[in-house]
Amino acid sequence: MENLQVIENAADEEIAAWIEARLIAALAEGGGPVEIAVPGGSTPFPILEKLVMAPLDWSRIVVWPGDDRIVPEDHTASNTGRIRALFEPVGAEVVTLTTMEQVPLFALVWLGMGADGHIASLFPNTDPQVNDGEPIRRLTPDPLPPEAPFDRITLTIPSLLNSEAMMFVIRGADKRAVFDAAVAGESDLPIARLLGAATQPVTCFT
Repeated sequence: MENLQVIENAADEEIAAWIEARLIAALAEGGGPVEIAVPGGSTPFPILEKLVMAPLDWSRIVVWPGDDRIVPEDHTASNTGRIRALFEPVGAEVVTLTTMEQVPLFALVWLGMGADGHIASLFPNTDPQVNDGEPIRRLTPDPLPPEAPFDRITLTIPSLLNSEAMMFVIRGADKRAVFDAAVAGESDLPIARLLGAATQPVTCFT
């Protein structure tokens, strides 16, 4: 992938600073809102906690969860609730995903990836398509992850691809092997389908 840059052994502070620089550039391009998508899970939140300390015009930034578990926002499993608690105090808008949402062109889509090759809540059993006609879907992972056994709502591959840049934070040898195989076109997992269709810059932090 000529559009892929891998940054090895990146610290949380380095990743947060990279995102801050992307947001500064996007804010400078015009006067409208800047929309980004971010993941849930254990890896992103320490990075996001550093990001919200940046002196940005947060009132112009709209934060979308890439996906969420279908639970109330005050539930411990809610990505949206945790994202809202971080970003709203600094003035950003946080979107609650519904299937009626109009998905924008994202300045940045940050995705996590599971060891099974899933991205957002597009698990292998859901057979996500790069030409999906729906921007957002409600899905049921199979098998349900034991740590979060809930139905999901998620951006689809076309919505994730509707972005000026994408980034990943891939940590652990097992996930790295899955990611590298996807980059090489050696699998048909959701991550491979996304990367195979991506034309924008993709940055992977390890």
